[in-house]
Amino acid sequence: MWPPPPAGGWAPPPPPPPPPSAVRRPCTSCGGTVADDGYCEQCGEKAQVERDHWAEQPTPWVAGVCDRGIRHSRNEDAMALAASGDPATVGRFAALVVCDGVSAAPDSDVASLAAARAARDVLASGGPDGAAPVTGDVTERIQAWQALMVAASTTANDAVLVAVGDKAERAEPPSCTFVAAVVDGPLVVAGWVGDSRAYWIPDAGTARQLSVDDSWAHELMAMGTPRHVAENAPQAHAITRWLGPDSTDPAARCAPTVPDSSGWLLVCSDGLWNYCSAADDLADLVRSTEATTGREPRALAAELVRWANAQGGRDNITATLARFEALAASDTSDNLHTDAFSGDEPATHAL
Repeated sequence: MWPPPPAGGWAPPPPPPPPPSAVRRPCTSCGGTVADDGYCEQCGEKAQVERDHWAEQPTPWVAGVCDRGIRHSRNEDAMALAASGDPATVGRFAALVVCDGVSAAPDSDVASLAAARAARDVLASGGPDGAAPVTGDVTERIQAWQALMVAASTTANDAVLVAVGDKAERAEPPSCTFVAAVVDGPLVVAGWVGDSRAYWIPDAGTARQLSVDDSWAHELMAMGTPRHVAENAPQAHAITRWLGPDSTDPAARCAPTVPDSSGWLLVCSDGLWNYCSAADDLADLVRSTEATTGREPRALAAELVRWANAQGGRDNITATLARFEALAASDTSDNLHTDAFSGDEPATHAL
């Protein structure tokens, strides 16, 4: 039984505390304040949502920019980065992950973001500050990173299933591509599912695409069709592997390499490479852009995105970069074994 009320009755409860004031975003058009309705209070323009354009930079030598592009109404690309250490030391570590949502499947932006972050966390667990740092000589670390790359893509696939919930039952469920690359001292290990790409771009010399597209265009090129014909053919961008509820093969194929010169590791979506596909052509773009912007990776990535938008911005665009400085020969002279961990494509070797 409740006690009797005090003389004069019960006092009313105190009012709830006021909600914390939201931090208002600046308008990207004029620098004004974006109101709660999503429009700038100063110029009246509708503001970009945060997913439309954002950047990450976990260390001064690693950064990425992700952008909606011009023609799409939503950004279905996603990226997730982790890094530590100094770029000129053997203790350096970086993990760059890019996932591109399949535009034909609604809500693929949910899939790509969940996949990218889940994969990044798996790869970061093998870094020097992770729960289970990768150790051993170069050969042992290559094998460990390839196994972690497969774990990252399959974990990313599981994360997509959780994130999309009952949307998995659709005829076209949310899906995405996957590409990632790890820098571990002298090593670079790339892994992929789909047609997002990883490139090695030395400061001088021949550039190389580290990944191999899982796409109809690649199938055509494997049969001898010239690149420019295959990549402009009908259904050229139809992918043959992906992450999502209807994926039958989410395990990343992997390729390690041990660069022997300084350069850039570029991991990107097709919103960039569509306009500059061949590795040497993309290397020319990166080098000429660097000559203008300097070697700061966030500025360089932002300018690559701006360039892709200037070409038409037909797709979402993501460019992530890690600056790779050549190490002393003693740090890369272990007995190397760089066969691809899965798939039939040859791995890259020391470049």
